[in-house]
Amino acid sequence: MSEREKMQAGDWYSCLDAELADMRDRARVACHAHRVTPPQPGEALSPALADLFGSVGENVLVEAPFHCAYGINVHLGDAVYINANCVILDSGQVKIGTGTMIGPGTHIYCADHHRDPAQRRAGIERALPVTIGADVWIGGGAIILPGVRIADGAIVGAGAVVTKDVAPGARVVGNPARVLP
Repeated sequence: MSEREKMQAGDWYSCLDAELADMRDRARVACHAHRVTPPQPGEALSPALADLFGSVGENVLVEAPFHCAYGINVHLGDAVYINANCVILDSGQVKIGTGTMIGPGTHIYCADHHRDPAQRRAGIERALPVTIGADVWIGGGAIILPGVRIADGAIVGAGAVVTKDVAPGARVVGNPARVLP
């Protein structure tokens, strides 16, 4: 298997692979183009990001600046709003459901680095998917860790560090995020 195939399968892989580096370069170019593209009335997403993402629904808005690792693993439902300074490290699939709003400076991580220092130094990691349901509200500065699922209608408070799955309609806050009564 190629390193890309291992990454997509959720197996341990080397992120130092040349094909993956080329894919990250393509994403950096698209994110830069998005950042410097003047807003156009009626255009909800720059062509650079629209072409890069795995799938994009209608009426999606991603504010600049924005950064992603690969882009191809980002899947956005209809009417998704991603505020400025968000980062999606999409080595794994990142699915964001319809009507979800993501606050400024939110980070979503899929990369799970190896626990052994020698393996980390060698670039060994695995990609755990992140799924965010429909009509979720994520407050500014939140961090969503690898493998987390946030169910429909949940609210993640500003600055929360989400380390575990969030149930439908739940409200979580804090570090690590905990459910509010």
